Amino acid sequence: MPLEIERRFLVAGEAWRTHVHSEQQLQQGYLTKGDDSLTLRVRISRQQQQPARSWLTLKAAAAGDASAWPEGLVRQEFEYPIPLADAESLLALTPRHVHKCRYLLRLAGGDWVVDVFSGANAPLVIAEVELERADCPISPPAWCAMELTGQHAFSNAALASSPFSAWPGQQREPLLRLLHGSGGAESHS
Repeated sequence: MPLEIERRFLVAGEAWRTHVHSEQQLQQGYLTKGDDSLTLRVRISRQQQQPARSWLTLKAAAAGDASAWPEGLVRQEFEYPIPLADAESLLALTPRHVHKCRYLLRLAGGDWVVDVFSGANAPLVIAEVELERADCPISPPAWCAMELTGQHAFSNAALASSPFSAWPGQQREPLLRLLHGSGGAESHS
């Protein structure tokens, strides 16, 4: 069973940029609507001097032993390359889109990326680290201001349906202060 084991963090400041080794523009749409128990996503990735690539991805809750881990940490993930024309046609079928620039980082402890959201989800910046095992210890960098693992509202599928710009002010304002470094760091766990 293919598993995605991932922790996610809200990013504050710009210190992460010193670790960037490449970037790609991502456009993704969600073909299912609902909670995070099952998502079907189409994604197009554009990277400088490379042809666009596209995938169809199905994510589902983990079964068996993986269900013992905290919510959102371990999920089943099935990903298949599809023709670009098919991806563009599928994107046209749904109003639930996310646009972001993904930065791949050189950091120890897993495969780290930072997603800088645009459009209705700006100015959200979220770091993700993919791990080999759910019990892998990590030391989040100081710019990881708050752990988001398992918080449905911050999943890409949820942001496609309920973008950050549409959140009530009492939810947005503390996060905006944290993003800009004036809200104080919170615990990573």
